[in-house]
Amino acid sequence: MDERVLLATLGDGATHSGAALAQRMGVSRAAVWKQIEALRGAGLPIAAQAGRGYRLQCPLQLLSVEALREALPRGAGAAWPCIEVHWQLDSTSSELQRRASTLPSGSAVFAERQTAGRGRRGRSWLAPPALGLTFSLLWRFEHGFAALAGLSLAVGVAVAETLRAQGAQGIALKWPNDVQQDGRKLAGILVELGGEFLGPCHAIIGIGLNVCMPASVRAGAGQPVADLADACAGVVPARNALAAALLAALAEALALFARAGFAAFAARYVALDALAGRELSVQAGGETFRARAQGVDARGALRVLRGAQTLLLDSADVSVRA
Repeated sequence: MDERVLLATLGDGATHSGAALAQRMGVSRAAVWKQIEALRGAGLPIAAQAGRGYRLQCPLQLLSVEALREALPRGAGAAWPCIEVHWQLDSTSSELQRRASTLPSGSAVFAERQTAGRGRRGRSWLAPPALGLTFSLLWRFEHGFAALAGLSLAVGVAVAETLRAQGAQGIALKWPNDVQQDGRKLAGILVELGGEFLGPCHAIIGIGLNVCMPASVRAGAGQPVADLADACAGVVPARNALAAALLAALAEALALFARAGFAAFAARYVALDALAGRELSVQAGGETFRARAQGVDARGALRVLRGAQTLLLDSADVSVRA
């Protein structure tokens, strides 16, 4: 039984009887029930109503390359010569790493389902099938790794500004790679570099965005999380249109970053900074200490005040102290 067909049918949010689903898919009602249970196990909120059937409690729209390209603003499609949508991958970033030598700059790979989605510092990224956006981008740069300092922050600016333009409220950026909604994690960004250290090189940019996050999945997230249904007061943008808007903004941001680096985004980052002036707990260099956030520098390093000493952090785990 094809999960995509079942989800496409349930995606309208209406109630569908087991008999109707079985007839449509050419399988038994027992097979439908088994697949429904598998999707529930993956985190999809599918309600069963005795005598009526099954209903997906968070309506969804499956991604398609054709719908994505159609939704791209005029001129934006040229920046993305390769757009792929997969039903299931281990990780979109891993897929791009495997094919980085053969794919062009401006390759975007989406997956409706990831079995080994990756986050920062080896953490996993949890997302129910087809209820978020999980995708990775391949972008090539002429210069070396040093010139890409602050890239994850520039990507964060592009993502956050796009979500605000879509009507999302309470959007901010938590250094170095989280998009938050009212202090809860809404999206994560993971940048991995490859190629020559001194250039040319490429970046694989992985992005995970919660569009509709069921309560059962939130409970296992290990931290406060949000979704666009929260941020947009229940009016969630269609996923293909949202993905297209993000691709258009990211193409513009990556081209600007290649020309001017993070300095071109510094002022925009200030307007989104969730940490500025906040008391932090910092884990860096094998120790944990308290410090006050003082924004970021022109390279995107976090500036903190520890006692009377100002430190610049290129890599650290930080959390806001209660």
